[in-house]
Amino acid sequence: MTLPDGGLLLCSYLLGSIPFGYLIALWRSGRDIRDLGSGNIGATNVLRTQGKGWGLLTLILDAGKGAVPVLVGNAVSASAWVGPACGAAAVVGHCFPLWLRFRGGKGIASGLGAYLLIAPLATALGLALFLLVVAATGWVALGSVLASLGFGTALILLRDRMGVPPEVVWIGCGLALLLVSRHHSNIRRLIRGAEPRVWDKGERAES
Repeated sequence: MTLPDGGLLLCSYLLGSIPFGYLIALWRSGRDIRDLGSGNIGATNVLRTQGKGWGLLTLILDAGKGAVPVLVGNAVSASAWVGPACGAAAVVGHCFPLWLRFRGGKGIASGLGAYLLIAPLATALGLALFLLVVAATGWVALGSVLASLGFGTALILLRDRMGVPPEVVWIGCGLALLLVSRHHSNIRRLIRGAEPRVWDKGERAES
């Protein structure tokens, strides 16, 4: 017996809402990560405020909560759009988590986990662009924005080669636009020249 598609989407959203970065910082330091560094609950802020190992753990967990709904959706539904939609719902959950009054993260790691399974070529191209930009500039936000736009563009241009259904392309492009919109404050700081670079340290938790 399988859940209706709506139930799968709701469960995916709730899974995506689990704020791993927030929980890791709270467990380690007893502090709300939203009051530290950039105020974001994602892996980059965890890295800056808690250390590299904790940032990597957050990245893995956030990517995993994007990937698992895709795997489940593909396994239990015959509709091609359900798995990708479940992945997108998890990303929405990360960006607007129920448990944190809808004040969540940027969604890059969870989006990466989801779409590596759905459109690996487009995702790999976006990831390569991200790594190049961050290596050249140190700005994770700029890399994230350009990678999201690159991913959406590749998804459209290579859809026939990748064999991606049209509805999945639209879900992916919608997700890419969401991820760009989540970086509106970073974009403003980039324009002002005030955006921190990846190697800059935020307020570190006590060991």
